[in-house]
Amino acid sequence: MTVIVAKWTIDEYHRMIDAGILSDRQVELLQGEIVEMSPEGEPHAYCSDEAGEYLAKLLGDRAKIRHAKPITLPNDSEPEPDIAIVQRLGREYREHHPYPKNIFWLIEYGNSSLEKDLEIKSKIYAQAGILEYWVVNLQKLHLVVFREISDGEYGTKLILRAGTIQPLAFPDIAVSVEQIINS
Repeated sequence: MTVIVAKWTIDEYHRMIDAGILSDRQVELLQGEIVEMSPEGEPHAYCSDEAGEYLAKLLGDRAKIRHAKPITLPNDSEPEPDIAIVQRLGREYREHHPYPKNIFWLIEYGNSSLEKDLEIKSKIYAQAGILEYWVVNLQKLHLVVFREISDGEYGTKLILRAGTIQPLAFPDIAVSVEQIINS
């Protein structure tokens, strides 16, 4: 028997949200599928919050740090990355979530969601044209950096445990890997 999965558009997903259908669920839209989000454990919540504060101080007025808020992607995806470093567009975000052109880079913290973050989301973000994507592996305490999109996938995958990294969007800024990992 062939199983056919019902796919949803971003507009249909928003209508479900507006109607309250998903109000008691922690979900995100990934390639047209409504996917349950993993609960956030203490290390996840602590590390992403601390890293967000660190990045806000480091970047100042050059970017806005959004914590666990939706972004809208063209491939019928509206994920909620743990941290999105986006353009400061002020009230424009009342009308729409950040689009790929508004995103400098994204960060996910993965423990139970690690496979989804490293495999599924990396492909979704690359296909959407997000130039840089970081995943903090909370199990092994290292940072995985995805860059260089080629044929809808990231061509470069770096694993860092210490030192600094310069984000592609801000090559003049050195980000402490330890501060992002919070090890």
